[in-house]
Amino acid sequence: MINPAELELLRKTLSTLAEGYDHLPDFTPEFDEVEAERILQDVATRMQDNYPYYHPQYAGQMLKPPHAIARIAYAMSLWVNPNNHALDGSRASSPLEKECIVELGAMYGWDRPLGHLTGGGTMANLEALWVAGRLHPGKRIIASAQAHYTHQRISEVLGLAFSAVPIDDAGHMSLAAIEDLLRAGDVGTIVATIGNTGLGAVDPLPAILALAEQYGARVHADAAYGGYFGLCANLNDAVRASYDCLKDVDSIVVDPHKHGLQPYGCGCVLFRDPSVGRFYKHDSPFTYFSSAELHLGEISLECSRPGAAAVALWATQKMFPLQKGGQLAAWLDQSLAAAQEFWQRLLDSSAYQPLLQPELDIVVYAVKAESASAASKAARRVFALAAEKELHLALMEVPVALVTASVPEMQTDADSVTCLRSVLMKPEHQRWLDQIMQILEACAAE
Repeated sequence: MINPAELELLRKTLSTLAEGYDHLPDFTPEFDEVEAERILQDVATRMQDNYPYYHPQYAGQMLKPPHAIARIAYAMSLWVNPNNHALDGSRASSPLEKECIVELGAMYGWDRPLGHLTGGGTMANLEALWVAGRLHPGKRIIASAQAHYTHQRISEVLGLAFSAVPIDDAGHMSLAAIEDLLRAGDVGTIVATIGNTGLGAVDPLPAILALAEQYGARVHADAAYGGYFGLCANLNDAVRASYDCLKDVDSIVVDPHKHGLQPYGCGCVLFRDPSVGRFYKHDSPFTYFSSAELHLGEISLECSRPGAAAVALWATQKMFPLQKGGQLAAWLDQSLAAAQEFWQRLLDSSAYQPLLQPELDIVVYAVKAESASAASKAARRVFALAAEKELHLALMEVPVALVTASVPEMQTDADSVTCLRSVLMKPEHQRWLDQIMQILEACAAE
């Protein structure tokens, strides 16, 4: 779990950092090393009570370990503890954040978009929908029934009406249902989910953009989960078409703390039209005395934000540029391949029934049983047994109709089915599929 080489590299970078302050008079804050060690050892022991998120046998929630360079850069920057709200508190890290934003925007075909890092996808989506509400005052937000639950919650916070759009058999927003809502004339923004967190499905963005143009709606792409997969070489044609259209949406949210190899929390919101920055205008002269330049705090609803997140992301993007054919893209393709292979192995299993063929790296599967209730009970049993064997999965409540589309013989004695869900977001997962399947089959046999 701990690579000693990382600790040595951190020591070296801290030494270089300290050289920049050698000209100051000596000053060392008081520090009770004995008491600190006692407390920290206690904390380290308590932190053992976690799932092994870094290990390939953790295939449950979307928890991906940050890359070593991100960990080291983040930790090193904490000795400065920059605040990326204003240039006063972040003379080095604010410019790094601006460079990161340019690179993230370029990944979607945008030249110097307005944007900044956030604490995560929820805050990023809040800002995107807040701007949408300013542009379409009082108008409704619509999003997939499989979109992240926070869209409805955010709409309530903003005082905007919200409608959940039913999904089709592929897990995408129903285009017919979208148009029905648009005809009412009160929809201001359509949220297209580019990789929903339950099924991993990518909404059909080309058709959504066409409907939005026809009815005068704004399109926001929630790509918090799937935002990096446009770099991949192995997307299917329909999914590729959606990624190719991201350049035409009005705003995008992406979470570098998912597939961007970053520690929590590091989200990002981007706007294609920089003029929406006018909605953030405010007057806080006490935080803006050191420069006439635009401060990141002037284009953010958040005030204090950790500059460490920008430092870590900048270092990572320098080591792994956001380009097709690069190392990051290769790792994402390995995750896609792992999901496809896992889906096929489950399809060949006598114990499990995979649902939708994965579009990204998420696989949802039911335990074969006569009825929906029996399948749910069996899934919860496998979940617990697998954990005992150090294979950690996730559970998901799936509408029964989505399950019976794959298992038509199943008796529908419940509205939903508890299914197993695996997120194969580590490139190493592909090499661990034999081990994962062996444990799953053993659990089904017990």
